[in-house]
Amino acid sequence: MRANPGSGRPRARDLNSDRRLRRSSLLKIAAGVGAVVMAASACGADSGSEDGVVELRFSWWGADDRHAVTQQVIEEFEAANPDIRIVGDYTDWGSYWDRLATSTAAGDAPDIMTQEERYLREYGDRGALADLSQFESLDLSKIDPLVAESGDMNGETYGVATGVNAYTIMADVDAFEEAGVELPDDESWSWDDYVDLAIEISEATDGEIVGTQSMAFNEAGFQIFARQKGENLYNEDGTLGYSEETLAEWYGLIDRLQEEGGQPTASESVEIEALGPDGSVLAANSGAMAHFWTNQLGQQTDTSGHEIELLRYPGETTEDRSGMFFKPAMFYSVSAESEHPEEAARFVDFLVNSNEAAELILADRGLPANIDVRGHIVSQLPEADARSAVFLSDIEGTIEDGNPPPPIGAGEVVNIVKRASEEMSFGNLTPEEAAAQFTSEVEAATQGG
Repeated sequence: MRANPGSGRPRARDLNSDRRLRRSSLLKIAAGVGAVVMAASACGADSGSEDGVVELRFSWWGADDRHAVTQQVIEEFEAANPDIRIVGDYTDWGSYWDRLATSTAAGDAPDIMTQEERYLREYGDRGALADLSQFESLDLSKIDPLVAESGDMNGETYGVATGVNAYTIMADVDAFEEAGVELPDDESWSWDDYVDLAIEISEATDGEIVGTQSMAFNEAGFQIFARQKGENLYNEDGTLGYSEETLAEWYGLIDRLQEEGGQPTASESVEIEALGPDGSVLAANSGAMAHFWTNQLGQQTDTSGHEIELLRYPGETTEDRSGMFFKPAMFYSVSAESEHPEEAARFVDFLVNSNEAAELILADRGLPANIDVRGHIVSQLPEADARSAVFLSDIEGTIEDGNPPPPIGAGEVVNIVKRASEEMSFGNLTPEEAAAQFTSEVEAATQGG
């Protein structure tokens, strides 16, 4: 029998004494707690109003278009559930985690919150999140099996996936044609094929079109590479699940691409990474391949003005096993401190299981995790998102399993992987040294070392 959220576990308001929760954010908590508590008192969230309507706070991050759509979803829910009022609490990605850490530490977490996999364990392990499997008002039976357990830890469900993405190689069809090189057979190509192909494109165009953007700056690529060898970035218990030899081999591929001109120079790669997706080699029409999540296809297509193809990762059939996986785009969670958890769960149920919500959200939070809902909206998706849906359907049968939630501190890996990659790219580290540095820093960040 599972314990009720918060019983026998640290309460969310105790978290401000725990220095490991969102290390960088907690430095700012002391200054922000008073303001947050005053704001909460002023808005009166998480309480019943005078008219008997339950008021709940829902937090998310994103740009203005997401905010507008989410407000429409809230209105649809409230129309069907007049006994509940949802108060939106949203901001941009950069501010979201500081705000959430502050409010959680103050015992004033939103009733329903959006989570990202790098931080889910941080909040779940400290008792800040309710076990979603206990709520009668929330049906989890239709969630895609490949992500259905992605929010599970210690026998409890701390988050339900909003939708799914897959990490892919995107190929510019026009760039391949200009180089006179055929697109690869992505059901059979190997890692050597990928490297050779990138070098061939660069050489065929005298460097005007680079073969591929560096794959060094996102750990998701290495995660697929490690999974293909029967390893993983993280184990179930949060420890590192790969060998340094495997990571050194990965860095060796990147080193060869740079040495032989298959990718931009070190300084160019750093500049491209800093520009983000809008500055990719695809967006700039200066490269043939780049690594992105499926939900970024529309943006890369629109920015480049070219036809972009989605390709499976190399090695899927030439290595020990398939390494690609479905990533939860984000999660919905319910606060363990919510005074109205069943009503909060009812809203989460609407978000993940209703066609009405999906018709508004479409693929903004990943293609719906509910399989039936996903099928319902495919015909309504923009062209790029519809192509992504077909791609995910095509690879679904080849995916062997999902990944455990990353350990506490995994949010620091974004910077760790960039440091190691830059040092190697500029010749300051060998692939073996870069692997050792990455491993040492990730262990320190995720295991308190």
